[in-house]
Order: sequence, then C-alpha cells, then structure tokens
Amino acid sequence: MARMIISYIIPLIAPLLMYLAWHAYARASARKNGGEEPSLQKGPIFWSIVAGFILLAATLITLALTGGNPPDSGTYIAPRIENGKIVPPRFEKAPQ
Repeated sequence: MARMIISYIIPLIAPLLMYLAWHAYARASARKNGGEEPSLQKGPIFWSIVAGFILLAATLITLALTGGNPPDSGTYIAPRIENGKIVPPRFEKAPQ
C-alpha cells in the first residue's frame, strides 16, 4: 500500500497541492496588504494536473528501469496442489 501511495498518488497530486498551497499564501498576502485576491478559476490548475501526470509517468519509468531482479537471477515456481492443499508460488534465487 505504501509503495502504491509513493509511486502513484504522491507524484500525481504533488503539483496540485503545491499550487493550492501557493494560492492560499497569495490570498492571505493579498488580504493582509489590501491587494486583489487571486482566483482559482483564472489559475493554472490544468497545467498543475498535467505536471502531475508527467511526474507520475517519470516515476513509473524510473521504477521500471531501476527496480526488480535481473532476468537470470533465479527460478519461478508456480502454485500447485500438494496433498489437497494449495502451495503458493515462490521465487528461488539462483546459487551465486
């Protein structure tokens, strides 16, 4: 679950959360100084969502290229039934 949150959710919503935090700061600053408050309707929400998808894609590509085991690192043993019970699948590492 934590890997899903780190790999998918955080890269997708981080730019939007950063923009919303900046927006809240800009509104508070405008109220304090008496200036015009920024509007979310006129802001770059679309581009922050696009940036989130780009960050998500970059994260998934990085994980695909850097994670996992090399192809010749062991043997996959499929699930099977032994003595009426299901033995779950496993991965046996090759001797080094």
